[in-house]
Amino acid sequence: MRIAVVGATGVAGAHVIARLRHKGLEPVAVSRSSGVDLVTGEGLPDALDGVDVVIDASSPTSQDPRVSRFDAVVRAARHLAHAAVEAGARRLVVLSIANIEKPEFDAFEYYVAKRDQEDAVQDSGLEVSIVRSAQWFEFAENSSAVVYADDRVTAQDWLVQPIAVGNVAEVLVREALRRTARDATIAGPEAIRLPELVRRLLAQRHDARPVVAVAPPLRAFADGALLAGPDTEILGPDVAGWLASRE
Repeated sequence: MRIAVVGATGVAGAHVIARLRHKGLEPVAVSRSSGVDLVTGEGLPDALDGVDVVIDASSPTSQDPRVSRFDAVVRAARHLAHAAVEAGARRLVVLSIANIEKPEFDAFEYYVAKRDQEDAVQDSGLEVSIVRSAQWFEFAENSSAVVYADDRVTAQDWLVQPIAVGNVAEVLVREALRRTARDATIAGPEAIRLPELVRRLLAQRHDARPVVAVAPPLRAFADGALLAGPDTEILGPDVAGWLASRE
C-alpha cells in the first residue's frame, strides 16, 4: 500500500511519517519542499501518482499575499481532492479540528475555512475519513495564541482539552489502514486553561517569566465550547504525563 502524507514536514505530518515507517511502510512525503504547492495545485499530480491512500496533515498558506488564509485552505482542499481522484487513490484521511461546526465559531475565519475544507473533500467521490482533533499540547507554544516576550509571556485564555500530537498521528495512520472509512473525534483526558498550560510548561523549563492571561478573540474559546463531547475518543497522556515526556 502506497500512502502519501501531505504536509509531511509539519508537526503532525512528521509524526505520521515516523509511525508509518515504524509499521514497515515507506510513505510518500508531500510538502512544499518536495515541489508541491497545495494552494495552486502545482506538483500534486506527480506527487500522488500510484498512491492508494492520502493523509492530509497540512496547514496550507499561500506565498501570494493576495490570497487569504481562508482561500488558501479551501483551494488546497479542492486541489488535493481532485488530484487524489485523478491518481486513483481510494481514500483521503483529513486532519481537522474538533467542535468547529458549532455556531459559536461562525465569526472565526479559520474554523469556517476548515468547515469548507471538510465539505470539499466529502463531495469528492473518494472514501473520506475526517479526524477532528482537540488542540495539541504544542498549542502552548503557538504564536497565534501565545506571545513569548523577554520579560513575560502573554497567553489567550482558551479552555482546551489538549492531546499529544503523537496520538493524533497514530489515529491518522489507524484510519488510513482501516478497511472502511469512518470519522473520528479525539481529545486528551484533561481540560486546562491555556495560560495555566503555559505556566506549567515554563515551570518545567525553570523559566521564571510571568504568564499574563488575555481575552481570546471569541468568548467561545474561553467558555468550554472546545471541550470534548460525549462521542469523543479520549487519549492520554494528561498534562503531567505530557510534561514528563518532554524531560
